[in-house]
Amino acid sequence: MRLLIKVARMYHERGVRQPEIAAHLNMSQPRVSRLLKEAVDRGVVRTVVVSPEGVHAELEEALVERYGLRDAVVVEVEGSGADVIPALAAATATYLDATLKGGEVIGVSSWSATLLESVKVMRARTSSVAHEVVQIVGGSGSPEVQLHATRLTSRLAELTGARPVFAPSAALVGSRELRVLLAQEPAMVGVMQAWSRLTLALLGIGSLDPSPLLRRSGNAITTQDQRALKKLGAVGDVCARYFDADGNSVGAPFNDRLIGIDPDQLRAVERRIAVAGGMDKVAAIRGAVRGRWINILVTDVDVARELLSD
Repeated sequence: MRLLIKVARMYHERGVRQPEIAAHLNMSQPRVSRLLKEAVDRGVVRTVVVSPEGVHAELEEALVERYGLRDAVVVEVEGSGADVIPALAAATATYLDATLKGGEVIGVSSWSATLLESVKVMRARTSSVAHEVVQIVGGSGSPEVQLHATRLTSRLAELTGARPVFAPSAALVGSRELRVLLAQEPAMVGVMQAWSRLTLALLGIGSLDPSPLLRRSGNAITTQDQRALKKLGAVGDVCARYFDADGNSVGAPFNDRLIGIDPDQLRAVERRIAVAGGMDKVAAIRGAVRGRWINILVTDVDVARELLSD
């Protein structure tokens, strides 16, 4: 035991390398290695990971355990509302850079300001890591903001070496009959077929009050629809599919007019990354994780703590 502790102190406290320990104590290097392993097995040496300020590994692990997530990223932010977007965008760009692998088929929600900002700060890959980047909600809108949805898809495709696949329709069309006709158009058929190939989905989480970008796009729900959704208990949406506080789908009056991936198709995607923060979105984010709409969450520290306070 005395020798074991001496070897452990030399290695872990003084930073002496194993060959030097072996020479100093006149023993073989394999024996030094065995003694160091035994020190760990006996509990003489214990590894403690100390997170630096601004890194919230414990919160991330707690979110994963509480909600059955695949992963979570919790970031420090300053301010609230739109002020959280830059920090969430930077964290998302870093996460994608670390986790994208070759051959991905990436689905992207068209009208997320945070995802648009993420793409702006994301660095280009030297080799292709994706095959296609596909819009999973209708990407057409009013001319003044149409560029945002197009830029999000095309720029992400450019950064990952993928082919962009655009959904040539509004997210919310005027009638059920029009939706049926649009779904039969060859260009739209190709997009919908691509939804079944997705390996990753990049998503925003919306509350009942549409975001400024969505409102300007012409794809936002009406005030009358908002009231109807509130009566149904809706708290938020993913890809314009609304759910209640427990994450259960609600029968929105406009569901048959939506051009977008359906809930079953979305939940079949292996990695579903949602980027959302701000205390005004807590109920929507909680519903999204409870209902398994997403399985990877990028959010801010205040929201993470609120999600764990239940």
